[in-house]
Order: sequence, then C-alpha cells, then structure tokens
Amino acid sequence: MKQVYLTGITTTGTPHLGNYAGAIKPAIEASQREDTENFYFLADLHALIKSHDPKAVQQSRLEIAATWIALGLDTDKAVFYCQSDIHEIPALTWLLTCQTAKGLMNRAHAYKAVVQENEEAGSPDPDRGITMGLFSYPVLMAADILMFKAHKVPVGRDQVQHIEMARDIAQRFNHHYGDHFVLPEAEVAESASVLAGLDGRKMSKSYNNTIPLFAPEKKLRKLIMRIKTNSQEPGEPKEADGNTLFEIYRAFATPEQTAEVRQRFADGIGWGEMKQYLFEHLNLLLSEPRERYEALMARPDEIAGVLASGAEKARAQSATFLSELYDAVGIAPIR
Repeated sequence: MKQVYLTGITTTGTPHLGNYAGAIKPAIEASQREDTENFYFLADLHALIKSHDPKAVQQSRLEIAATWIALGLDTDKAVFYCQSDIHEIPALTWLLTCQTAKGLMNRAHAYKAVVQENEEAGSPDPDRGITMGLFSYPVLMAADILMFKAHKVPVGRDQVQHIEMARDIAQRFNHHYGDHFVLPEAEVAESASVLAGLDGRKMSKSYNNTIPLFAPEKKLRKLIMRIKTNSQEPGEPKEADGNTLFEIYRAFATPEQTAEVRQRFADGIGWGEMKQYLFEHLNLLLSEPRERYEALMARPDEIAGVLASGAEKARAQSATFLSELYDAVGIAPIR
C-alpha cells in the first residue's frame, strides 16, 4: 500500500526563497516518487485566522498556486486543491471538535505564546485578542490530515506538536466509534533548508525580511544587495556555513556548485562579489519558472481549472469517508 503524504500551504503573503527551500522543493521532489500518494492543498481557511483582508487572501491563493505549478508540481500525480473547496473538511472539524479536550488546546504553542505576550504586557485578560480560530485551529489541521488518511505529514519542528494533537484526537475518536482514522506521523525534513532573510533572522513575512521567489530581475538584485553581512574585507577567509549568502546559494545549487562556492569563501571572496554571483545564479535558475509564473498569473482561469480538478479528486475520497463517519456517530440517513 502506498504511503500517503499531505502538506498544507497557508495562503498568507507572497511565496519567498525560504518557502522554496523549506517546503516547496522537498514536496515537489517527494511527489515524483512512485511509492507515495501526495496531497498538497492551499490552506485558505487557516489563512482567515491571521488575515482579515479578503483581497490579500485571494491574491495569495493565486500566487501560491501559480508558484507551485510554475516550479514543476505534477498535478497529474499529486492531488492539488484548495482547502475551502473540500466542504467535508469543516464538517469533519466539528466531529473532531466534539472529541477534543479543551485542555489539549490549552497546551497549543501558538495559543500559549499569545497568552504569554498578553501577560507580559500586563493585560488583565490573558485571552485578549484570541479568537476561537486561533485557539482551535489544531482541530482544523487535524481534519485536513485525518480526512485523507495521511501516514506522513512533512513539517518543521515547530509544527510537530500539531501532528501529535491530530493523533490524540484520532485515537479518542477511534476509541469511541471504532477504527476509522489512520494515526499520522510527523516527518521532519532534516534536508530542508531554513534560510535567513535580509536582516539575518529567519526569512519570514512576519519579520518583513523576505526575498520574493519570482521578484522581477531588478528587484531581485536590489534585495540581494541589501542582505546583511559582517565587516570582513575581501581576501579574508570567510566561514561559509551559517552565512546567509552561502545558505541561500546552497539551497538552489548542486553539490558541485556548492563545493566551488565554499572554496571561494575560504579564498576570501568579497561580499559585493558574492552578492552579485548569487544574484546571477538565482536569476538564471528562476528565469524560466518566473516566465511560467507570470503567464499563469495572467490566466487565473487556468489556475482555477487545475485546482478544481484537484478538488474533484479529493472530494471523491472525502465525501465517501465523511458519510462513513456520519454513520459511525449516528448521523445516518433516517430510514
């Protein structure tokens, strides 16, 4: 039996180089394997927790879908869909909510982090500004995973807790209603890169330090030239590992190319020269995908068609499975 892999991409913001290295590249490579079945979805319902700008959410959905297709995702092999098109997901979320202990949600890292911020700010209400979307979104995430009986969920280390919660919720449901859910496992991709951004911190929209994956040529060069470096002079040997310029290069290079640039660091390449070298490398590598991306963005109907086809495949499974679960909990058709 094929192993089922599932990955969600939250539709907030424009895809950047860090998204490619950390999620898109390993996911597309995994989708080429013959021994796996892969589900990739735009987590647009999750996006509503953070973003209350309808135009921004819609634009992000288009940009992220176009990015994955432009970078070579084979949508004949992988099931690629919008979360919001799978109407069984919210229904399953409610079934799971009725089996989820509030204490489990109290321990969610994202919720605890906001409570801590409120307490440190001296707020008399530790739950100030916390919506039920933020509080209970691990249940929605569990529904995403459990609906398609995913065996493996590739995540960063900060997301492992959510997979453990999905397992807890599934086990409780199975205990009450019989074995319906597969217990998923987190797969932390050690090979996936976590890239630093313009200021040396992790590349993140939250820090406003990202480099958009398909930035126009002039903008791409301008942003790379802004990457923070230290005061070492040209000719001084430099440490490659942990350097922002080197790590970005490595994420888009072959082992042979990486070894060559590592030697350039040891030989004392200047920062300006390395930035120009990185720009030329990325610009050459991304030029064709950028053209495909721009063409797709000009034809949103084509993107919609790909997602609709993926949703049809996904719903063929989700509709049948939800009917099974309704029967299990006693919401069967009255005869």
